[in-house]
Amino acid sequence: MDQAAPPWTTTHSETLIDDRWMRLRADRLRTATGMEIAPWYVLDYPDWCCVVALAEDGRMVLVRQWRHAVQRWSLELPGGVIDPADADPIAAGRRETLEETGFGGGTWRSITAGHPNPSIQTNRLHVVLATGLCPIAAPTPDPTEAISVELLEVDQVMAGLASGLIGQSMHVGAICLGLAAAGRIKLGEIA
Repeated sequence: MDQAAPPWTTTHSETLIDDRWMRLRADRLRTATGMEIAPWYVLDYPDWCCVVALAEDGRMVLVRQWRHAVQRWSLELPGGVIDPADADPIAAGRRETLEETGFGGGTWRSITAGHPNPSIQTNRLHVVLATGLCPIAAPTPDPTEAISVELLEVDQVMAGLASGLIGQSMHVGAICLGLAAAGRIKLGEIA
């Protein structure tokens, strides 16, 4: 199979929803053998960032947010949409972390970016590592967010991953990559 050329051709695309948070479109596709696939729904979102945030004392800075779609509180990494005004994912991560947690300072670096759901979404999730953070202001989350700050030991977070302690599944992978980049855990070993 030639992996350089797309195996499907888009013969029609219709935008169904277009607002400030997302665009939903329905594509009509044709395979190389002529089979029609329709509709194929695609969600266009802006890129997101999440921050593996480590305080000066080594604890992880996390947020607990109400998630309406699943009707539950979810323990997650700070982060959110990368705004057009953000210079890069690190700037977005700094802004989101300060807004949601009041933590700042420290050292920041980009770890990786991947597609949350490449089957139907066009955006990327950027993982940022921040170390040596301290509280520098009161949290000022968006008025539409129900959110609180929690600081947990890295061992407690790692022990809770398998039982669903972290409610956002993309953040589970981000935590592993961020903590490995910080030298706090070792990846690649299978028990």
